[in-house]
Amino acid sequence: MTSHRDIEQQHNPTADARPPAAEPGAERQEAPGHADLVAQLEAVQAELAQLREEALRERADLDNQRKRIAREIEMARRFANERLLSDLLPVIDSLEAGLKVEGDTARHLREGMELTLRQLLKVVGDNGLVAVDPQGQPFDPERHQAMSMVDSAEHPPGHVVQVYQKGWLLNERLLRPALVVVAKTE
Repeated sequence: MTSHRDIEQQHNPTADARPPAAEPGAERQEAPGHADLVAQLEAVQAELAQLREEALRERADLDNQRKRIAREIEMARRFANERLLSDLLPVIDSLEAGLKVEGDTARHLREGMELTLRQLLKVVGDNGLVAVDPQGQPFDPERHQAMSMVDSAEHPPGHVVQVYQKGWLLNERLLRPALVVVAKTE
């Protein structure tokens, strides 16, 4: 069965699809959520402006921190050896005092040099410098540099017979190898 409405749709398919005609002279009304959208847009823009300001502030803070760290690194480089040099001042004082003494004996001069050397070794030891004196020890190519090899009845083969020059370690890292003579292996 066909209803009156179905027949009307068949003859005029756009009948229900057309919006009702606006009355002449009627003003156009805003959509009901327009004011809410404007308020949301303004809130988002304000938040965006705040985020931009915070980002600029953080960028400036990072830039200031980078500059401060660069200054601190430069100061650390310039004064890294301040403690060492401060510790060396008494050694310099001892040397100067020894040079002021005139007409003294060789024995006194030697004693003064020994005292100054002990002061110097204490300073360098306190700053991580350790002597490598391998006399009589097995040859270690990591810490020793062989200058020559000799036959030796007193030392086992591969052991250090003589030290030409001590080696030095700085905080467990080789600063200079010891120059040595090694007993020949059979």
